[in-house]
Amino acid sequence: MPDIRTVLIANRGEIALRIVRACKLLGLRTVGVYSEADAGLAHLRLVDHAICIGPAAATHSYLDGERILRAATLTGADAIHPGYGFLSENPDFAKAVERAGLILIGPASSVMRLMGDKISARRAMKANGVPCLPGSDAALPLDPDEIRTICDAIGYPLIVKAAGGGGGRGMRVVMKAEELLDAVESARKESGLAFGNADVYVERFLREPRHVEIQILADAHGNAVWLGARDCSVQRRHQKLIEEAPPPGIPEYRISDLGLACADAAARIGYTGAGTFEFLYEDGNFNFIEMNTRLQVEHPVTEMTSGVDIVREQIMIATGAPLSFTQADVRTNGHALECRINAEDPENFAPAPGTIKKWRAPGGPGVRVDTHIYDGYAIPPHYDSLIAKLIVHGSDRNDAIRRMSTALEELQIDGVPTTASRQVRLLNDPDFRAGIFTVHTLDRRRTGEQS
Repeated sequence: MPDIRTVLIANRGEIALRIVRACKLLGLRTVGVYSEADAGLAHLRLVDHAICIGPAAATHSYLDGERILRAATLTGADAIHPGYGFLSENPDFAKAVERAGLILIGPASSVMRLMGDKISARRAMKANGVPCLPGSDAALPLDPDEIRTICDAIGYPLIVKAAGGGGGRGMRVVMKAEELLDAVESARKESGLAFGNADVYVERFLREPRHVEIQILADAHGNAVWLGARDCSVQRRHQKLIEEAPPPGIPEYRISDLGLACADAAARIGYTGAGTFEFLYEDGNFNFIEMNTRLQVEHPVTEMTSGVDIVREQIMIATGAPLSFTQADVRTNGHALECRINAEDPENFAPAPGTIKKWRAPGGPGVRVDTHIYDGYAIPPHYDSLIAKLIVHGSDRNDAIRRMSTALEELQIDGVPTTASRQVRLLNDPDFRAGIFTVHTLDRRRTGEQS
């Protein structure tokens, strides 16, 4: 069984603080890395050792695997927790960690590579009984006539997607055949620049889907469980604003069947650690789109409804320990919501770095705040604009919405604009209240406002 005594956290912000706390509960030493722009991060006051790994630019610090490995060697770390973003889903980094004789708190590099390529992930899920959208099972060929033949068989509308990445980059919606070849060429160019991989594939485009995901945990002994489902349909430009668990209005037995299929697939591919299967849900059908082979930003809503400390379990799995519970022990209790509080203009979502003049967190029963900010904290312009996650738990969805509304009213952040006011409005939106928000709702409304 691997022996982990010291964990290097290869991340920043609220997730770094979350991981430090989990490590301390397990009695593990911690190492915090930081860029020159991040010397004031809150978690650096709690770690056993802090080390600067480079300048502000992420490419020369948090995205530089060699610097992180050198920091691990210098500080005697046994394991690296990548958090989310940055190098968390980079199979080359995962392989380098393995070659260095260290433990990555996450899946093996081979499994990360399998599921990180959207085409191979799609094939693996189809082979293991997970429902997928109609689409191509290989990268689109170069020959235009072959592309047309493949896409005509799938049917329009369809969407061209990057095989090597996500986040909306390398994606093009094609409503009719005349638009196809230009869309493929454009998507290839963007994918090549963004991910170093110009391969693209196509899937049927759904007009009004919801985004539903399944959280799993799997150990190295063949055990895998699903902890619950989340609805992440409140998005703008593929970036989530509000997440909730469980998804409203979907029969529990449908979610359960899907969750069991995901846990079984995870075990079959040899997955270890925490992972999330993402689906588009429309007309009563679930359609797999990708797997996130890491901790999700929105993992707290599942922690609130399941009572499982996902980060702790991640670390224990990395030591070689079996899961501390079985599927029969998992229950979904009540309802949870998460609002991502971003330092952004609430109308156009433009990033708004600056200095926090006053910070007051909400409180009360069922309220949790995951954040790294404090009075006087300077938000650097170099990274993601997420500054806090506000999570609430209630006895049911209506109770959770009331708690979140109260918490947002109590929240005080002076010095920078945030998305909180927009989220207050969203909680009162009739479509959100009815549980029928789709992934396209916000973007289509905004397009309508501008036209």
